[in-house]
Parts: sequence; structure tokens; C-alpha cells
Amino acid sequence: MCGIFCAFGTPGNFDMETLIKATTTMKHRGPDENQYWMSDDKKVGLGHTRLSIIDLDGGIQPLHNEDNSIHTIVNGEIYDFESIRDMLISEGHKFKTASDSEVLLHLYEEFGLDSVQQLRGEYAFVIWDSNTNRLIACRDRFGIKPLYYSYQNGTLYFASEIKALIAAGVESIWDEETLYISTHILGIPLQNRTYFKNIFQVPPGHYVIANDYQYRTIKYWDFNYPKKEMHSKINEKDAIKEFRNRFDEAVKLRLRADVPVGVYLSGGIDSCSILGTASKFSTSKIKAFNISFNDSLYDEASVAKEMAEYCNAEYVPLNINDDLLVDNFIDTIWHGETIMGNLHVVAKFLLSGHVRDSGYKVVLTGEGSDEILGGYPHFRKDMLFHSDEYKNNPNIQNLLNELAEKNQVSKNLLISKKDSYDKKNIFNRRLGFIPSWIELHMERRKNGSGNYYTELFDKFKKLDPYCMFLDEMDINNQLKGRHILNQSMYLWSKTMLPNYLLSNLGDRMEMAHSVEGRLPFLDHKLVEFVTTLPISMKINNLTEKYILRESVKPVLTETLYKRQKHPFLAPPSSTNVNNKMFLFLCEYIGDNISKVPFVDSKKILSIISKVPELTDEKLKVIDTFFVILASFIALQEKFKLVIK
Repeated sequence: MCGIFCAFGTPGNFDMETLIKATTTMKHRGPDENQYWMSDDKKVGLGHTRLSIIDLDGGIQPLHNEDNSIHTIVNGEIYDFESIRDMLISEGHKFKTASDSEVLLHLYEEFGLDSVQQLRGEYAFVIWDSNTNRLIACRDRFGIKPLYYSYQNGTLYFASEIKALIAAGVESIWDEETLYISTHILGIPLQNRTYFKNIFQVPPGHYVIANDYQYRTIKYWDFNYPKKEMHSKINEKDAIKEFRNRFDEAVKLRLRADVPVGVYLSGGIDSCSILGTASKFSTSKIKAFNISFNDSLYDEASVAKEMAEYCNAEYVPLNINDDLLVDNFIDTIWHGETIMGNLHVVAKFLLSGHVRDSGYKVVLTGEGSDEILGGYPHFRKDMLFHSDEYKNNPNIQNLLNELAEKNQVSKNLLISKKDSYDKKNIFNRRLGFIPSWIELHMERRKNGSGNYYTELFDKFKKLDPYCMFLDEMDINNQLKGRHILNQSMYLWSKTMLPNYLLSNLGDRMEMAHSVEGRLPFLDHKLVEFVTTLPISMKINNLTEKYILRESVKPVLTETLYKRQKHPFLAPPSSTNVNNKMFLFLCEYIGDNISKVPFVDSKKILSIISKVPELTDEKLKVIDTFFVILASFIALQEKFKLVIK
């Protein structure tokens, strides 16, 4: 894993000093080595900060082909690269390193843009091909690795992080339209947006092609859920066996490294499945890194420790307290470059630092399982209220109540109240239903979160944020005719997964401490199999991730096999008005909210003044809102964001 930076423009429009400055802002992504390359005419500049994982001594980038006509920088890991390398050598290609990244260079020589179809892993890369005078920038299928771009003053920039673009001279300006949309769908920029004006993301599963005249974005992969009548007819026994084989392979491939590999371990079935499976293939004792909280409702340490002992893994816990959360809040925002809705992001930042302090720089992690296997409770609510299976079931409300009671932690975060939305909403008109997690955002806005913004947003009032959200989706080819559950998972996987979970709880917090996260559940060969499965293999009688439970049962404790989804969330600080973190939020917001131009500071200050009078229930409601407000302040402060 690394940090990459690229500038592409008119000859002489860029200089080495700026290239170095921009690249070194991402030193935390690659502390082992910095290297740069610039074309003789100063038309193209490539910068790379390296975190050495494979070929520790030889994998220096940028990489160049035999005649120095093609150049590349790569962030990420390409799995099963040895077999690709052998094939390329048999075709006459000569390799200068033993790194996984170099196969990309020769794959491109051999297959052109079709080469991306052969890649398996987490990656973002840039290729400069002087033979065709074109630049290619590509992001992996799920958006595990970040890739931002901006066009300014005749130069097209690409970088792993926004701060590198700003260091190169891109202006730091609030994107007001994105801010307005985020007041409706909290914390979720649209697929290719950021909170920074004129700074965009290459969407997951896309690449950008640029030449002297234009640049365009092209999709190369998608989930492609089958229509209802086209689901696989595979029987349960064969499906479980096939899932287990593919999952085993995904984990085994991700254990390949020239440094030790650890595992993030919560008390959930996802990370525990990874640890249990990895333990089958590892020749040494695995270190399992766990977060614990002082609030028993949110703490999973006992379950995680039981699993570590079951697998003979070394249990390495980190207790998160208020002092740590307060001290690291602002640094977390600087690394994440976006807002957060829960302090679990700070906790993940701290856990990654703990991993690095323990001498590790590679971990396996469980993100992606909920998205492909229906893990979140809101997916089950969608099943209850909108799917054919439950359409005439008289016990729907009882089942929903049972679901809510089993998910106390996520009860008010992922499950909305019934009928809290406008029935004429664009989702109903275009999809025929409103995903439950979208209902929740509508509910929050209706109950007040949308009333704290200034007239700055008045110019956007004719916009329908939900219509804009759906306009970015390929409804006809990816949603129409699909099962409700698959539609819900698709929408979540295109927005919350890359723009929050894989970023705020994944790459950005890990790479802040030079730690590489590897995600077996998002192995595309595993995902492509799962998309074909009947719904009952994902949610079976409201038991989520059914096929995973059955396939990994031999490597799980009985506790975990029977355990319901427990989302990774930090306890709300507002449950106690004297809590140090809550006092920090109140003080930080109170001292700085007037500097944020799009927030009505008088209304916010009024809320803070009434905090001592608020009931516990109302305090819980404002916790997420306060974390978001503090995030906006820190983002503006660290990046000197302005409105223009």
C-alpha cells in the first residue's frame, strides 16, 4: 500500500518541486520510500510514497517498461500475481522487480485496458503511455483504495488523498451543493463527489482515460445482480461448499506478504470468520487486534477474546477511553478528509496506531460482508416490508419488533420508525420502495437536523437530493427486476460502503499509521458468486449472513455462530453530560461554530445552552448531530476551506 500522485497537463506546466511537495503530504501512506519521475517535457509527473510489503528491497516505484515508454504508479495489492507474472514471462516480458505491482505494467503492454479485468485485489493506479499519448487512472471494483482527481488551470491531477491535490495548488473550497445533499443523506457525498469543490473521486469499478483534449470516465465492473427469476438453482449443500472454498482462497491469498500479517478482531462473525480461516493456513501464531469500550452494550472484548483463544491466536486489545477520543478527534478528521457520524472512526484510527506500535503493517479486516450477505438490520427490515416473501405475512410488525430488540446498539441508528417518510418520495416513484436506511435519514431531517443551516442553501431548494442520488445509479440495468434485498445492498454498496465504511473505517484510518488493510469478503470472485445466490442463502428466517455462518461453522465458537449482527459503534458520549468527550464536543462546537458559514450558529448555541435540561433520550438524538458538526469545524480548520 502506498500513496500515489500524478499531474498531467501542457508541457512545462508543472515542476519537480511541486511534485515532491504534493507527494510528501502523504508520507504516512508510505514511510519506507519516496520516488518521483517527470517526463523530459514536464508534461507528466508521477510521485510515489511506498509502504513495502512485497519485495521489500526491490519494489521501488514509479515503474517503467523495458523501453521506458510506459510508466506506472500503484497503490494497493494485486493477489495471485505470481501466476500472472509467469504467464507474462512466457510471453517474453522482462521483470526488474519481484513486486506484485510490476505485473500491471506488463499486463497493460500485453492486453491494453482489458488488463484491468485480470486484476484481483485492492488497488488504485495511474499509467502514462507515451506511445499513445494517454493517461489511465483506475480504481478497484469496490473502492477499497481511494483515488481523487481535479482539473485546474490546464492540469489534470490524481492522488490518493485530497491533501496532496491541495498541496499541488488545487483550491480548498466547500462544495455547497454536496453540503446541501449531505443534510438530507448525512455524511454521504454522491458517488463521485467530495466536500471539496472541483475535487472528485474516481468511482469504484471505473477508470479515467485522458489525453491532450479530454478525459472521460468508463465503468469496467459492477455487481450485476440477476433478475429474480434468474437466481442460481444451486442446492444449499453445494452453495455452502462453494462459498467455503472461495472464502478460503480469498483469505489465503491475502496472507501472502513478506512481513507478518495480523487480523482485526471484533466480536462479530465477519472478523472472527477471517481469524478462524486464517488460522488454518498460517504457520505461526496470529495476532488479533481488538478494540474494547467501557460501556458493556458496545464492548465485544469478551466474545473476541474467546474467539482468539479458540484459534490459539494472540489477543491484543486496546481499551478506548475519553482522553484518547478527545486527543485524536481532529487528527482523525485530517486523515479522513470527510465527516464522521460516530466516534468509532476515532477508535479505528487509534486501533491502527496500536497495530503499527505492535510492529505490524498488514491486517486482514472484515468490511464488505454485511454489504454482500445482508448483514445490517435495515436490510432485514426491507425484506419484511417490501419483499414478496413477507407481503401477506400478518406477523410483520412482530418480526420487526423482534429484530429491533435484538439490535439494541443499532436500534436508533440503522432502523427507522415505520411510515416516517413522504409516500410520494422519488424512491417510491422510481423503485417502488424506500430503503430503510434512507428512511432513517429522512426521519432525522424531518425531526430537526435539516433546520440548522443558513440561507446559503436557499439556492439549492429546488434540487431533490434523493433524485440526484438515484440519477447516479444504473436503475434500468442494475436495479429493475432485482429482488428488494439485492436492490438495497446495491444502493448501500455504491454509497455508504466506499464513501464511509471503506474510507473512514478502512483505508484512511489504517494508512494514517502506515497499516495496510486487506479485505477477503471483497474478493471479486467471491462476490460474483454470492450475487447469484438465492436470497434465502443470505437472509434465512431473518438470520443474516446465513451461508457464511454455515460455511465457517467449524472455525467459530458456538457463541459466535449463534450471535446476531452487532455493528461496530462507539458508545454515544452524550449519555452523560459530564462525559469528557461530550464536554469537548460542546466546547469545540460552541467556540467555533460561528466560523462555519453554512450552519445557523445561533440555533446550535441555543441547543448547547439547553443541554443540562435535556432528557437522556434527547441527548442520544443529538449525539450524532454534534459529532457531524464538530467534523465540519475540524475539516474547515485543517484544510482552510472557504465558500466562493
